[in-house]
Amino acid sequence: MEYANNGTLRNYLNRYFKNLTWNDKLNLAFQLANAISFLHDEGIIHRDLHSNNVLVHKDTIKLADFGLSKRIDESSNIQPKLFGMITYIDPQVFNRKRDSNNQIQLYSLNKKSDVYSIGILLWEISSGRPPFCNEPCDVGLAMEILHGLREKPIPNTPEDYIKIYTDCWNNEPDNRPNINQVVAKLDAIILKGDIELLSNEQQNIVETPININNNSLHGEMSQLIQNFNNMNTEEMDTSISSENNFDIMINEIILLLGNTEMERKKHEIVNYLNNHNITSQKIYNWLLNNQNNSNSVFLLGIFNHFGIEINVDEQKAFELYQNAANSENTSGIISLGYCYSQGVGTNVDKQKAFELFQKAANLGNACGVHNLGYCYENGVGTSIDKQKAFELYQKVANSENTPGIVSLGHCYKKGIGTNVDEQKAFELYQKAANLGNARGMNNLGTCYYLGTGTSIDYQKAFELYQKAANLGNAHGVCNLGYSYEKGIGTSINNQKAFELYQKAANLGNARGVCNLGYFYEKGIGTSIDNQKAFELYQKAANLGHARGVNNLGNCYYSGIGTNVYKQKAFELYQKAANLGDSKAQYNLANMYKDGNGVKKDINQAIYWYTKSAEREYQEAQDELDKLIDKKNIL
Repeated sequence: MEYANNGTLRNYLNRYFKNLTWNDKLNLAFQLANAISFLHDEGIIHRDLHSNNVLVHKDTIKLADFGLSKRIDESSNIQPKLFGMITYIDPQVFNRKRDSNNQIQLYSLNKKSDVYSIGILLWEISSGRPPFCNEPCDVGLAMEILHGLREKPIPNTPEDYIKIYTDCWNNEPDNRPNINQVVAKLDAIILKGDIELLSNEQQNIVETPININNNSLHGEMSQLIQNFNNMNTEEMDTSISSENNFDIMINEIILLLGNTEMERKKHEIVNYLNNHNITSQKIYNWLLNNQNNSNSVFLLGIFNHFGIEINVDEQKAFELYQNAANSENTSGIISLGYCYSQGVGTNVDKQKAFELFQKAANLGNACGVHNLGYCYENGVGTSIDKQKAFELYQKVANSENTPGIVSLGHCYKKGIGTNVDEQKAFELYQKAANLGNARGMNNLGTCYYLGTGTSIDYQKAFELYQKAANLGNAHGVCNLGYSYEKGIGTSINNQKAFELYQKAANLGNARGVCNLGYFYEKGIGTSIDNQKAFELYQKAANLGHARGVNNLGNCYYSGIGTNVYKQKAFELYQKAANLGDSKAQYNLANMYKDGNGVKKDINQAIYWYTKSAEREYQEAQDELDKLIDKKNIL
């Protein structure tokens, strides 16, 4: 790279901004836009414009860092693997969309992306400072920019100039001007009498004035383009250091994880690495050696948490999340809150979890707002406040946060903080699914299965469960297994169901664990293994799954994989019954009716049969009718 006697544009503004007149600023802006105009006319897209790769040398703007540049015909179908700085990049790269086959549609940087970056640079020239320089450059900021956040105009900026850069940074690429229009509008402002051109006397005020002689500029740019034409792709790739490549990949992964539920983070990372032909070992080693950046600290925590490249080490993950959180890294704060809420690498501390989610929310992090809503909904570290939960979910859903959209749909489905509105729930799940959210796909599939807010469509339900499962959603995997078990939208295939329940169980899904235990108990899709069934029911029960608790009670009642222990069975049935499990309520009623493992109590039997029957358990209704008839006869 050539020597530039005034360094980068950022350095130049930092050093000389107080001495710059508006004429100087306009000249800078005009030269910069003109430089990009020459590139675009030659079929070249820069793709990585920011104030650290725009140079100032001998009064002339120069462009640097062509590592991301491509000829337009080469780049139209290429999603860039690299980007420079979040605050300068076209925000559409953060907008993940999926096609009809549920494949991610990658956004390719284009001419209008350069125009967006020009808009940001024009604002920087007017302000003398980088955009959002006092805020952490993380996923939260990227999402806010995607949803319309921009810097405010600087007082005394010409209105015409403001109009140019705000048009350039329009969120919709089609609504941005082309670069030649930008050049023409800047030229028009300079030619107006409102702002005088610099006189020779005025130029002496600025140590390094900017020369906008078109002939000089054309010569510089022609040479630049000629040099670019002689570069091949391999040379361009090697012009970016591997350090920078890894920094960029880390940022991309952090952005990817920002809108992803905890259970899917490993799935997303593995997919990213596979798509970019990077081994987990290589990036893990880089993370180990680069712990001076809070994003790297956080991501190393994720690797330890989920056992990516190494064995799971929850204690180490907790410590790394804590270190990242201490640096005000919002991803670290969120993950540390998760650890306290679930007891990952530390003791459960619901109050601490609540405080951390609240801190992240106060920092403007959408995931923090969502998790705070969850705390209010379920009384995690605070009193239950359904109305507050609804409002927080609504707030985060309005910013197009997909977990927030799904949770808002859940509120409408269950009447949490609002009236039940199944149609609204269906629409919200559909919106989240269309935005690529796996949980939204799963819940939408359940709407089609049950006819919630729409007509029953088993085929559609099956397809949505399949999509959610392919994205690594544990509930989707389990529901897909259930579809194969019962023949919902597909043919019965017990072997396939067994494999899917096994996969769901490995993902920590309690229902998957319980159903897998049932398959081992009954020999469905596998050989009977009562010991295995008992262990799985025990695991499901420990995860708080009501049917798992009931089935563990069955094991103690009948001696399945363990010794008969009626008192233990009674306690487990009672626990599951209190959790609302209809079979457990029926089993508990039977024990009261027969005096088996507990003192006989017909009134208690009637009570629990009634509870079970209310949940549409037919055998309970039959027993209830018999008891009532018998009581009437007596």
